[in-house]
Amino acid sequence: MTSSAPAPSATAAATAPTRERLLDAAAGLFYREGVNIGIEALCRAAGVSKRSMYQLFTSKDDVLAASLDRAGSGYLSGLLPAPDADLPPRDRIMHVFKQLESLSASPDYLGCPFLATAFELKDSEHPASVVARRYKDALTDFFRDEARRGGAHDPDLLAHQLTVVFDGSSARAMAQARSLGGLATATATALLDAAGVS
Repeated sequence: MTSSAPAPSATAAATAPTRERLLDAAAGLFYREGVNIGIEALCRAAGVSKRSMYQLFTSKDDVLAASLDRAGSGYLSGLLPAPDADLPPRDRIMHVFKQLESLSASPDYLGCPFLATAFELKDSEHPASVVARRYKDALTDFFRDEARRGGAHDPDLLAHQLTVVFDGSSARAMAQARSLGGLATATATALLDAAGVS
């Protein structure tokens, strides 16, 4: 999963606790190669035995959900402005879309990890789909809170519209394998203008 944090060194990875090594390897593999990665490939990448994995998790589904949850918090916090950032609501919302534009320019960006996981699984009750939905709801909640603070005519509607723009832009960047080139920020700006968020 794309992150601004540096990748752990081989030495650090080898000495990290088994659970963390497994979740970090799983997050990267599932994001880059999809959720159908086999247990053997996953354990090999993490440098752990299958026995060790099953001592920590009951199934690959549980590993997928836990790895998405672990990596997801970093992904979401990288999108949102810092809690103490002294920005007006409109700028706080636009920060998210500027971050998305920046991510889309990276060759490592393969779309929103939450959307990618849910699309691949096609099962809304899968543990990882539940995790994905929780993070997507958190982003919508952020948009709603800022829209309300910014005086939007209908904060709930605007929050959902902004989420659709985010999700659509993320999917487009992945499908087209190229930068959004300002499309996400321009569309979000038009929605904010129409909703009366100054």
